[in-house]
Amino acid sequence: MSRLIRMDHTGHTTLAEWTAGDPDAVEAAVTAFRAELDRGYFAMVSTGEGKAEQVRDLPVGADLVILRLPISGG
Repeated sequence: MSRLIRMDHTGHTTLAEWTAGDPDAVEAAVTAFRAELDRGYFAMVSTGEGKAEQVRDLPVGADLVILRLPISGG
């Protein structure tokens, strides 16, 4: 099962869970994903040991998609 989580001041919140074979769950995950991007969150997916890449579309086959706000500061 894949998960979409948002990292925030409380730690993390699971926003959606889906399997690729469940179109209703995938649609709900895509909707949640888009809503968080619209709020200014970035989406990240692991690409291997200690590496990740930013994604702009929900990778349905990913095990875990993490949403986080951009790091601010100078």
